[in-house]
Amino acid sequence: MNKTVDKYFLEGCGRCSLGGTPDCKIHNWIPELEYLRSIVLDCGLIEECKWGVPCYTFQNKNILIISAFKDFCSINFFKGSLLSDTNGMLEKPGKNSQAARLIKFTNVEKIREIEADIKTYIFQAIEVEKAGLKVIFKKNPEPIPAELEEKFEEDPILKTAFEALTPGRQRGYIIFFSQPKQSKTRVARIEKSVGKILNGEGMHDNYSRKK
Repeated sequence: MNKTVDKYFLEGCGRCSLGGTPDCKIHNWIPELEYLRSIVLDCGLIEECKWGVPCYTFQNKNILIISAFKDFCSINFFKGSLLSDTNGMLEKPGKNSQAARLIKFTNVEKIREIEADIKTYIFQAIEVEKAGLKVIFKKNPEPIPAELEEKFEEDPILKTAFEALTPGRQRGYIIFFSQPKQSKTRVARIEKSVGKILNGEGMHDNYSRKK
């Protein structure tokens, strides 16, 4: 087990203003996340901490992450769209998601009930990497600025969180990020908005930190 991942279970990812506080959403899902962690490790993946969250790899290839959101915790497959989803468990993080797929959880009992299926998806994902399969991306229907696309490449967690926002919130951010003529200003706007996006909030939402 990775000591940095252990810290995640204590303090969260630390990437928004709620990190390390009692209001951090990680504290809502500790039993569920610990159970998911044990399942993934039992499948032989290597545990690392990337983008502030537990990431699991096979031969240095990213297979999946486990993470906490406001209303659920999840296991997120990087190339989930290439998996055979005969059980209908995989969900898109957002309607425009092309590669990632989630399985959402709100209680330990559900995880225990489908543990064998979860392992099947994990072993599938490993085989996808062994075969060198790639996701063929279609042109995104939203005019996402290049700076945001680059940020998504660097930070898959941010991309997942962004795609989980409502379409209206996504559009609000895209318009806001696209407005400046200079790239450095667009980058600055994106960086300043990372915390709110990770917290599942729109541009004009207030952080839910207790006063």
